[in-house]
Amino acid sequence: MKGDKERAEGGAPAAAEDARWLAQGRRALATVDLAPQARSFGTVVQVGDGIAHISGLPDVRLNELLHFEGGKTGLALALDEETISAIILDEADAIEAGTRVSGTGEVVQVPVGDGLLGRVVDPLGRQLDEGDPIRPDGWMPVERAAPAIIERALVSEPVETGVLVVDALFALGRGQRELIIGDRATGKTSLALDAIINQKHSDMVCVYVAVGQRASAIERAIEAVRTHGAFERCIFVIAPAASAPGLQWIAPFAGFTMAEHVRDKGGHALIVIDDLTKHAATHRELALLTREPPGREAYPGDIFYLHARLLERAARLAPELGGGSLTALPIAETDAGNLSAYIPTNLISITDGQIVMDSKLFAANRRPAVDVGLSVSRVGGKAQRPALRQVSGRVRLDYAQFQELEMFTRFGGITDTRFRPVLTRGERIRAVLVQSRFAAMPVEAEVALLAALGQGALDPVAPDAIPVLRERIAATLPTRMPGLAARIEGGEKLDDQTLSALAALVTELADG
Repeated sequence: MKGDKERAEGGAPAAAEDARWLAQGRRALATVDLAPQARSFGTVVQVGDGIAHISGLPDVRLNELLHFEGGKTGLALALDEETISAIILDEADAIEAGTRVSGTGEVVQVPVGDGLLGRVVDPLGRQLDEGDPIRPDGWMPVERAAPAIIERALVSEPVETGVLVVDALFALGRGQRELIIGDRATGKTSLALDAIINQKHSDMVCVYVAVGQRASAIERAIEAVRTHGAFERCIFVIAPAASAPGLQWIAPFAGFTMAEHVRDKGGHALIVIDDLTKHAATHRELALLTREPPGREAYPGDIFYLHARLLERAARLAPELGGGSLTALPIAETDAGNLSAYIPTNLISITDGQIVMDSKLFAANRRPAVDVGLSVSRVGGKAQRPALRQVSGRVRLDYAQFQELEMFTRFGGITDTRFRPVLTRGERIRAVLVQSRFAAMPVEAEVALLAALGQGALDPVAPDAIPVLRERIAATLPTRMPGLAARIEGGEKLDDQTLSALAALVTELADG
């Protein structure tokens, strides 16, 4: 009886609550379109090697995202009269002939925003690390149009890598595309990682895209940045060799989209694509599987357009668009130093210069193994700090003269004493350009070392002693000449008195 009394007392509020929920349900049902809706489905007729051939779906567009039964996704890569060739973006184990497919009407999109900083993701933006779930600022398509000419500004601000041979001879600018090219195991990735690590002293966000690399090499790269760089301002987009070909194909485009979001907000980003040779091989594989006609070296005819539309997205925007920049360091691998192969020549013609890595220099322990004669930056001094350009002007010419004379000395001694200073200076230049990994030099130390080199202060110094001298210069300059760094970074040229003071300081450190 007591329970009946309590239910009776609470019956009125419960009835009112039921009536409120019923009214909300009726309003929700009134907004639902209950009319018949037509949806089209296709069927997989053949699948293999990361490609699914689909019949049906007459309204699907090129590069449209497809959903396979079971939750897998794909991308419409080629449209024939009766079938669609789609690249599978997930593991294809659950996809077989007869699997139902539906179109989405959308293109592939990836997450963007600060939530990706310090994270390791796959090309679809799915996290691969053990952190918290990623909370992006939004989603953007992986294929985006490059900025128009009118939307771009001149490349005039430097990207300092901390590697003396690059900063002095092949200066990079914000918004530039500089190709790093060379044979296998010549230090291409190491040079790009040094550039990423040195951005811990700048405001640049770095994106590292691994395409077709070994998992162990990717882990070493991530650990290097975690140990020596600003990992919290980096994004790692990973598509290892074991991943699906479709993921490897979209990886560079996904990385560019993540970096472009930084640029479009007025920030500055640096992207490294490691490497485009493997990306080209993946594109060739997918093209042949979709029955596209092969061309030179079996690559399809659109391989140039593929990489051109990708790398053209790197740019510095005009001030009225925020003034942001996106700098690209694509990596390409050559076979036996053949720079005239199809993919290397394509990439050289697309980019604003190339840094050529030489296997002979690498074997001789002259690292970074940059071939000074073949490397070039088509922006160069326009993006270099005036003080650094002032002291590095003759280094390349002097080094080229030394290399030519050194070649003749192999056939016998040169008795003319006029050539002895050239050989002595060249040996010091070679020693100055040798630099260990993860040993980035601040710009004021680079200026001091090159100023001492130009004024002959290093001529009495043994080449073997220069690495130790380099460390002393970097440690001593902030206390002995505290205002030098601010003057250099402010775009000021150095007067003769300052250059002489730098040379005297280097001589003092060498004697000590």
